[in-house]
Amino acid sequence: MSVHATSNPGPAGNVDPEEVAKFSALASRWWDPDGEFRPLHRLNPLRAEYVAGRIDLVDAKVVDVGCGGGLLSESLAARGAAVLGIDASDDAVSAARAHLHESGLDVEYRATTAEALADSLPGRFDLVTCMELVEHVPDGASLVAACARLARPGARVVFSTINRTAKSYALAIVAAEYVLGMLPKGTHDYARFVRPSELARWGRRANLRLADVTGVAWSPLANRFQLDCDPAVNYLATFEAPADDDPTTHDG
Repeated sequence: MSVHATSNPGPAGNVDPEEVAKFSALASRWWDPDGEFRPLHRLNPLRAEYVAGRIDLVDAKVVDVGCGGGLLSESLAARGAAVLGIDASDDAVSAARAHLHESGLDVEYRATTAEALADSLPGRFDLVTCMELVEHVPDGASLVAACARLARPGARVVFSTINRTAKSYALAIVAAEYVLGMLPKGTHDYARFVRPSELARWGRRANLRLADVTGVAWSPLANRFQLDCDPAVNYLATFEAPADDDPTTHDG
């Protein structure tokens, strides 16, 4: 990549050590399509397709915040982007780097936080992706603000998270973790799920404009995830950073 800065783990204020430890313990299995991250392997192509429909990825500078083992980072790089993947877990970053030796794609990985990276590389990226992370940090608004600071004028910022509804509790926790065993028990904390209205408010405070909210649903018949008009459980949200010539300001 053409963006470089000294690796900086950043402040621990917006990192939950228990969450980091939980995913670090599974780091060696990130790239096992039949392991604990099986749902992410099935979800990743849909996420990549959604992102590619909102920005031309060829030669785009991308930062993938909360990259984990690099599933999305590599998918975006395969579409022509120069990707920087960051994660608070050293073990996840090590797993991502190890897999990069096999793929040879244009991805750089660092163990750091969005807040720390935004201090050193503000306004550098054409696209900021932040998938399945906002519900795992203590301060979602701080994470959204950091992602906004990483975006250059006119850039896209894309989040994926889980809505806080009765339906999401039934499907994302009870069914996925305890009945079907699609995810390890304790993966999610319902209290940290984020409603689209909350994510939109955090975006406005960070001077981002909400451009799209699209639901993601599991289809048992097709045995795959698909985009859906209902964001009651999982959803993707695209924000736009104001262009240089945009006089509009946003209030929270």
